[in-house]
Amino acid sequence: MSQPKHDQFNDLCDYLATRRKAILLAWRNASGADSGQTTAHSLTKGQFNDHIPEVLDAFERKLRSRPGGAEDRAADVQKKHEEVKHGLHRWQQGYRLQELMPEWGHLHLCLFEELNAFAAIHPEFEREMLVEANRQVITLINEAIRESTTQFERMRQAEAAGRVGDLKRALTSINEIERHRATLIHQAVHDLHNDVVGVSMAANVLGRTSTTDTDRVESATILSQGVQGLNAMLGELMELARLEAGQERREITTFDATVLVTELGNINLAVARQRGLFLRVNGPPALSVDGDYGRVRRLLQNLLVNALKYTEHGGVTLSWGEEKKNWWLMVKDTGSGMSAGAGSPMFAVLKEATVSARESDEKVAASDGEISQVLTPPRGASPTMISSDQRPGEGIGLSIVKRLCELLDASLEMVSSAETGTTFRVVLPRHY
Repeated sequence: MSQPKHDQFNDLCDYLATRRKAILLAWRNASGADSGQTTAHSLTKGQFNDHIPEVLDAFERKLRSRPGGAEDRAADVQKKHEEVKHGLHRWQQGYRLQELMPEWGHLHLCLFEELNAFAAIHPEFEREMLVEANRQVITLINEAIRESTTQFERMRQAEAAGRVGDLKRALTSINEIERHRATLIHQAVHDLHNDVVGVSMAANVLGRTSTTDTDRVESATILSQGVQGLNAMLGELMELARLEAGQERREITTFDATVLVTELGNINLAVARQRGLFLRVNGPPALSVDGDYGRVRRLLQNLLVNALKYTEHGGVTLSWGEEKKNWWLMVKDTGSGMSAGAGSPMFAVLKEATVSARESDEKVAASDGEISQVLTPPRGASPTMISSDQRPGEGIGLSIVKRLCELLDASLEMVSSAETGTTFRVVLPRHY
């Protein structure tokens, strides 16, 4: 006499629970053997597993429940919630979309193998039950892919919205330049209206123009600053376009991270002093790492310059160090914090992704008797003031930093508050 359907699924779930570590290990090995999965190699076991154990918990809970019942619906909600977090974390870790989707495929194959192994050692497990279990696995993977890719799309839209803010300000700058240019031309035309005899006479007219020296200097300064700002933005847009088009290739060499970071600190020290700020550099006396020296330098310079630019009082602390098989860079300022809201979409997604990474890492760290190193918001800090504006350059600048992190298989963390300022932490592989 065959077992009731409910009991058979309970036996399967008990089996899957005992095989959890083996499933996760097989999944990691399969991803590691995939030549297209480059980011996974730089992650610890806990970082790689992320929220997948909770996804599998919810899956087993669903199999044990009565279809259509309260437990079944609750399991679906839990599963979706964890899949969303997984998508957030993978984006924060520097995954590319073409890495995320095959990763789910590898998990699908691992679960498929476990179901067949269970059926082989449990002949009483009915074939129609095996078919149903496989159908549930397929549903799990399909929904997981949908939720994860939806998160990626949401993050990319937030990045794009940040760039729109920068481009709008650039357009405003262009309009301001045009207004000043028109004013100067109008004044010159007015002065030259009846004096077009020759170059010498024109020079004399310009010499006695009614435009004051102060106005001329002010207009020239505005024009110069506007042009410089637009040239810088065009350069950043070109760099971002190359990164997004996949035209940039990392060039791995061995270098001393301490030398790189100290050099950048010394270069920017004059800027800090000019603004009345401190610039502290704290780290080990030497740290040999593998990586793309030029792009790591560009990434850090971008974060450091922005921190100095938007800090009015106090200063910036630049630090670095190593943990397990990774090393990290951290830029912490004492500014008023990054504004949240519609004007600063990148702030919201980076904050959300960092919280998701912290939640996952804390569980693994606690089980290993360790402390999570992922940034955590300061206790007692009030939410950053919501603003309809964003800091100039934030959208394009942060997008470049994020793309560089993806190129370098690095994760990007960020916390911010009005009391403690903003901290960025980049975690990179010690070796590739």
